[in-house]
Amino acid sequence: MSDEITQNPEAQAAPDAAPAAVEGGDRPEGRGARGPRGGRGRGGGDRGGRGRRDDNRRGGRGGDEEGGEELIEKLVHINRVSKTVKGGKRFGFAALVVVGDGKGRAGFGHGKAREVPEAISKATAAAKKAMVRVPLREGRTLHHDGLGHFGAGRVHVRSAPAGTGIIAGGPMRAVFESLGVADVVTKSIGTSNPYNMIRATFEALGEQTSPKSVAQRRGKKIADLMARREGLSAAEAEAQAEAVAE
Repeated sequence: MSDEITQNPEAQAAPDAAPAAVEGGDRPEGRGARGPRGGRGRGGGDRGGRGRRDDNRRGGRGGDEEGGEELIEKLVHINRVSKTVKGGKRFGFAALVVVGDGKGRAGFGHGKAREVPEAISKATAAAKKAMVRVPLREGRTLHHDGLGHFGAGRVHVRSAPAGTGIIAGGPMRAVFESLGVADVVTKSIGTSNPYNMIRATFEALGEQTSPKSVAQRRGKKIADLMARREGLSAAEAEAQAEAVAE
């Protein structure tokens, strides 16, 4: 039998032909069946690419929400509190933060958390949501004097000539620095509680009005108000009226 197989070349080719048929017929089909899976794999890669593009777009929207605006953040006060529980003492922190853009907008907020960084971040987020606009004279000082009162705190704020600087202490200085005020004179009477001082200061700033808003409310020209307040001539009043900005 071994001699016949050895001498008959067709008998040797037949076993080789069968695997060839299997490779040529079934296995290409098998590869073709795997082909869609490969295509789906490539499609999955496309989906991954789309996911990356979506992530990039989301990052762009986040940047637009911030608006590229640089804010001045001032940490005014941190208070540590403790609560006695069954296992011992549990500590917490409260932060008071003032935020401003240095161009006439400022706000304050406070936050509480178990850790200091988290409390500061909560207070900063609250301050950004509570920002208010204050009209400034020549972009450096207040338009007029003001009085703010909250609780046992009472503060006086006064406009000042150029070169005076910020004459204020403690929490009030943080407010004017973040607001962008360069010349102001202040006085705090009563409590030294930073929360009450900050609230009283913002109450005084909330009463600030500009000549433009007063002129619109009274139906007059800004130059007429400027001339009456400072005793200027018509030409000088017109020049100052043009320089008045919110």
